[in-house]
Amino acid sequence: MPRKTKIVATISDLHCQPDFLTALHRAGMDVVRLNTAHMTHDSAMKVITAVRGISNKIAILLDTKGPEIRTCEADQSLKVTYEDRVRIMGDPLGQCAGDIICVSHKDFVRDIPVGSSVLIDDGDVALTVTDKDAAFLYCTVENDGVIQGKKSVNIPSVHVKLPALSQKDKEFIRFAADQNLDFIAHSFVRNRDDVLAVQKILDEKQSPMKIIAKIENREGVDHLDEILDVAYGVMIARGDLAVEIPAEKIPLIQKKMIKTCIDRHCPVIVATQMLHSMIHSPRPTRAEVSDVANACLDHADALMLSGETANGRYPLEAVQTMARIAGEVEADRTSFLDTPYLLENKVTAYLAKSAVKASMRLNTRAIVADSISGQTILAIAAYRGDNPIYAQLYDEQIMRVMALSFGVFPDFIERQDFNTHPIQKVIQRLVDQGKFKAEDLITVLAGHFGCDHGASYIEISTAESMIPRVC
Repeated sequence: MPRKTKIVATISDLHCQPDFLTALHRAGMDVVRLNTAHMTHDSAMKVITAVRGISNKIAILLDTKGPEIRTCEADQSLKVTYEDRVRIMGDPLGQCAGDIICVSHKDFVRDIPVGSSVLIDDGDVALTVTDKDAAFLYCTVENDGVIQGKKSVNIPSVHVKLPALSQKDKEFIRFAADQNLDFIAHSFVRNRDDVLAVQKILDEKQSPMKIIAKIENREGVDHLDEILDVAYGVMIARGDLAVEIPAEKIPLIQKKMIKTCIDRHCPVIVATQMLHSMIHSPRPTRAEVSDVANACLDHADALMLSGETANGRYPLEAVQTMARIAGEVEADRTSFLDTPYLLENKVTAYLAKSAVKASMRLNTRAIVADSISGQTILAIAAYRGDNPIYAQLYDEQIMRVMALSFGVFPDFIERQDFNTHPIQKVIQRLVDQGKFKAEDLITVLAGHFGCDHGASYIEISTAESMIPRVC
């Protein structure tokens, strides 16, 4: 059986040669992520062109910066020790110097109350606010460390009034729409309004791109249901999340969020430091292997690599390692998740669930189904059956979007191909490609009345019995 858990790999314009991307794709990379925090439009375009030259099946996800706060530029790093005193001021155009730390949010001093914790660079340096005036927060250093420019700033349990989108975010979303990318992963989503702010721009551009909400703060966790009402899927971005929330709570929060997304038929990605040690080492730690395996055991749709593939020394090995771990877990796990019916077409919803259950009970080798919007395919995938789902999509963008979903192996097909022997031609092609054998038992979910009317029947038989002689 092919590996069902998908792999998202972050790619930098500094390392996006065709042979490199081809090797990652063959090793298991399904989706390419562009981190706009470190890119311009020109550098992003370099990666997009390279990826599209490799395969039209690789989805591209563009990651916005979102409503974040960072330290500003610094001439040199500020080394601090326990009980040192420093000052923080909100000046997006400022520069850190001496004991003054400038941050990118101009109203930072106003918004942060005395007594708050200020965590810099994913919590590497912790400060406590002991006093404030109109210009500065006066802080005590809680641990030895180094404060550098352009590093993340988190304030646990404090609501900071930030706009959902920066100007750079807006320009990158428009750029992504113009380039027909597949996903916008919006950072630091706090509620449905943050998602709708992105959707408004996509609507103005008449773009079908899907929005992945990155959950990386307490507000996002608390408002997950309303976020899923308007987002296509979720990324559990555990780096900032573990700064905002006590680290020991993250595993259970991750499990609950994955379950909620599966129940809602929304793709879910687990991200951040999955194989972090492989940035510098050819082998992961045992803890990292367990972390990846645990996400697979929880049935996440996809796992994400960040620095491991963007600037690490062993990017190919990282993808190969993640693929092996996922494959090992899937080979030893048989399960059926009884998720709710969500499709408006109740016939199609019932048949999707029945197709997965029948496939598991009869030990078929594959499920073959077609779809216009992809909703039927998402419904099949949500049940997390054992069979690979060979999805036939009538739109190339929807085909790439399906590359993010658990167990889905999508193909693009022209609608005129289905005038005579609709699903049979697909089955013949899949046999020719070696996806399954002619004598294998397979499940077909399709419709007699045209794809616009949804699925209307399930057929289970050998592949060869479904292929007409004219093929």
